[in-house]
Amino acid sequence: MSSILTNASALTALQSLNATNKNLQVTQGRIATGMRVAEAADNAAYWSIATTMRSDNKANSVVQDALGLGAGKVDTAYTAMNSAINVVDQIKQKVLLAKTSSAADRDRIQTEIGNLQSQLKDNIAGANYAGSNLLQTSSNASAVDKKLTVMTSYNRDSTGAVTTGTIDVDFTNIRLIDTNGATGAAKAGILDKAIGATGSPSILSLKVNGTASQTTATAFDNLLTGIEKALKGMASGAAELGAGKARIDLQKDFVSKLSDSIDRGVGQLVDADMNKESTRLQALQVQQQLGIQALSIANGSSQQILSLFRG
Repeated sequence: MSSILTNASALTALQSLNATNKNLQVTQGRIATGMRVAEAADNAAYWSIATTMRSDNKANSVVQDALGLGAGKVDTAYTAMNSAINVVDQIKQKVLLAKTSSAADRDRIQTEIGNLQSQLKDNIAGANYAGSNLLQTSSNASAVDKKLTVMTSYNRDSTGAVTTGTIDVDFTNIRLIDTNGATGAAKAGILDKAIGATGSPSILSLKVNGTASQTTATAFDNLLTGIEKALKGMASGAAELGAGKARIDLQKDFVSKLSDSIDRGVGQLVDADMNKESTRLQALQVQQQLGIQALSIANGSSQQILSLFRG
């Protein structure tokens, strides 16, 4: 039936064209954004999961920054500790040489030891990273300042409860100079505390000349014993720093890989397949052109009715 009030063919063609245009708009949006789930309306479940995982990955980015900062501090302290061990080893050699030297030679040796002691102080004072010096700390510091705490992980369970992992480096075993403001026996640094009985010198204050207590073989043996003890403590400190550095490096590598894995997982949920969308775009463009042609033909049928009334 032909009607001038209702053109069923045109309505059908228009509905088909509208559906094609809608699909074309969706495909063009996916190509423009590179995502098939760009908002909750596209797929509420996938969008929610992706949003949560992106948030977690931002936290992992903070963890990576914290690990990088911690690695810098520990690496700086480790380098300075090794340098200090080498200098103390040289001091040990000078003390051993002075044991059987004349008084005049001991004066010259003491000058060399004094230079090495100054070198130790300079090296340790320069071992700063981001305002932190792990080798020069106070034994009277508050609990929070008695160790270096490096955040290593951000953990969220199924209920939303959050915990963080840490790596702690205790200053007690790596402290070379104590900045507690005290003097003498009250010092707790490996290099500034007494290396023998009460009243004996520290590594930074020992002398091989000018004092009666260091004129005997036994006195020199006591100095050498104290130096060996200090070297042992420094070796333990270097080992602790090395272990901390190795663990931080491993965690940095893990967090980096974890972050990449989460990115890939989110991509599988929400990223568009560009090859598929490109093919779909071409098909929809053809459908759109055909739809427009079909609508034009359907609208032309009304004009044909006029021919029935022509004489």
